[in-house]
Amino acid sequence: MHLARSSPRGAGEISPSKRRKRTGQGRAAALFLLPAGLGFAIFYFYPTVRGLILSFTNTTTLQSGSFIGIDNYTKAFSDPLFLNALGVTFLYVVINIVTQTLFALALAFMLHRVAKAAFWRSFVLLPWLVPGVTAALLWMWLLDPSLGLVNGIFDSLGWAQLPFFAAPESAITTVAMVNTWRYTGYVAILLLAGMESIPGGLYEAAALDGAGEWRMFRSITVPLLRPILTLVLIICMVGSVQIFDTIAVATEGGPLNSTNVLYYYIFQKAFTNFDLGYASAMAVVVLAILAVLTLLQFKLSRGNESDLS
Repeated sequence: MHLARSSPRGAGEISPSKRRKRTGQGRAAALFLLPAGLGFAIFYFYPTVRGLILSFTNTTTLQSGSFIGIDNYTKAFSDPLFLNALGVTFLYVVINIVTQTLFALALAFMLHRVAKAAFWRSFVLLPWLVPGVTAALLWMWLLDPSLGLVNGIFDSLGWAQLPFFAAPESAITTVAMVNTWRYTGYVAILLLAGMESIPGGLYEAAALDGAGEWRMFRSITVPLLRPILTLVLIICMVGSVQIFDTIAVATEGGPLNSTNVLYYYIFQKAFTNFDLGYASAMAVVVLAILAVLTLLQFKLSRGNESDLS
C-alpha cells in the first residue's frame, strides 16, 4: 500500500502574516500615489477626454455648441494654415532634436570623461533654469537686426548683419537655436546619468587596447546608451512639438506664418477666434501624431533593450 506524502505546511503558499504585510505595503503605496493620481486625473485625463468630446462639436469659447461629427477634422486637413503649421512644426522638431542631441551627447561625454567636477554639471543647467519668456526676451534683444549685440559684433568685424527673427527664411531656425541653447544642458545631464551606469572597466579595457576617446565614444558609449537615448529623443520630440513661449514672445507666428507652429495656431483659434471645437480637433490630431511617432521611435530604436544585460 502506497501512502501519499503530505506536503510540508505552507509550501507554495503565502503565510497569513506575509499576506497581511503585503496588503499593508500595497495600501501604503496606494496612499502615496493618490496625490499624483488625483493630479493626473484632474489636470491630464479629464482635459483630454473633455477636449476629445469638444472636437466633435461647434462649441465656441463664448457658448456651447452642438454635435457636428467629424466636420472639424475634415476642416483641419483642408485648412492651409493648419497644414502650414504641421510643416513648420516638423521642420522645427527636426532642427531642434538634431542640434540638441548632438550637442548634448558631446557635452555629456566631456562631463563624463573630462570635466567631472560638480561645478560644471551645475553650470550647464543654468540656461534650462531661465524662464522661457525671459530667454525669448533676452535673445530678442541680442539678435535685434538694428540694435542687437550679435549684429553689432558682426558689423565691427565687417560681416553682413543677419535678420534672425525678422526674416521668414531664418526665423524658425533662430527659434530652434534659442531652445537648443536652453535645453542642451538638461538633455546632457540625462545622458550623463545613462553614461554613469556604463561599467568603467569597459573604458579601462579599451584604453589598454589603445582605443582613443573618439573610438570609445563610438564603440562603447553610444551602443550602451540606447535605452536612455531613446527616452531622451522621445522627451525632446514631445517638448519640441509643444513649443509656444518663444514663438508667442519673439515672433507671434510671423513673419508670414513662418513660425506659426501647431500649439500657437491652436491657441489662436481657441482664444483669439474663439473656435474651441475646431481648436480641440487640432489638438486631438497632434496627440494622435505624437502617440504614433513615439511608438515608432521606441520600436525602431529598440529602446526596451540594453546591451548591458
